[in-house]
Amino acid sequence: MTEDKDLSLIERAASRIGDRKTHRRPAIPDRDDVQPGANAERASEARGSGASTVATGSRPRHALDLARLRAQGIVVPADGHSQLAEECRMIKRPLLNNAFGTSAALVSDGNLIMVTSTYAGEGKTFTAINLAMSLTKEIDKTVVLVDADVGRSNVHRVLGTPAGPGLLDLLLDDHLSLADVLVDTSIPNLRILPKGRSHDLAYELLASQGMARITRELADRYPDRIVVFDSPPLLITNEAVALSSHMGQIVFVVEAERTVHSAVKAALALLDPEKPIGLVLNKARKSVGIEYYGYGYHDRAEGAVA
Repeated sequence: MTEDKDLSLIERAASRIGDRKTHRRPAIPDRDDVQPGANAERASEARGSGASTVATGSRPRHALDLARLRAQGIVVPADGHSQLAEECRMIKRPLLNNAFGTSAALVSDGNLIMVTSTYAGEGKTFTAINLAMSLTKEIDKTVVLVDADVGRSNVHRVLGTPAGPGLLDLLLDDHLSLADVLVDTSIPNLRILPKGRSHDLAYELLASQGMARITRELADRYPDRIVVFDSPPLLITNEAVALSSHMGQIVFVVEAERTVHSAVKAALALLDPEKPIGLVLNKARKSVGIEYYGYGYHDRAEGAVA
């Protein structure tokens, strides 16, 4: 992986943002009108919850090497009360409140979360994976981690999962369904959607109606699902902007003492200002030299971290 193995932890989280919010669309019932393969995916979801299932072409679970992941600084299920686990809880809580909270006003499509950065190498993949891993600890949620960095895919390298078929294959082949490309893992409520094959028209594919349909299905088919997208960097390619149009919330990773303020402002200007944008200050140093994550929300009025 390109991120430092000893990346620091998430120290704090800001209170949930008070932006203009709208109700999420109601979940789409799991009926015969969903695309082919839905029954196979539902069977997989049932297996993850411990329910008994019949053999319906079910997918094998991919075993994750949890010891290796922990050594790389990734939170794993056994890390119940570690400092990393506690700080991941702080960063996910505002996201969960925006998506599933009891407030009458919830973020539209708040269960679709994009993790991005200004440039490559700032820690966005590390953040996306740790966020997804922490979310799997929620007892009533299923998590899909999407490798949507179509130019520089890293999720499968970190987790040791298959590189494809995946998202781009799904966009290119009308005969494929989500059930055909989702990868089940040994963490029962975690699934991976790989990037899949590379393609010269990746921007157009991510901006297409096909991508809108896929994100709609990911968001709505099961009301307990939360989807984390590892996105391309904003100032490297145009794909991140195309992807952001389908998202409900955005986590924006900034590397301290490296990414200049003007570049951060230019990247943020590419995003929809109506969407909640959480800023993660990565590799910041305290006076004692310890690296940590700082977390807050982008203040649209001041253009700063709250």
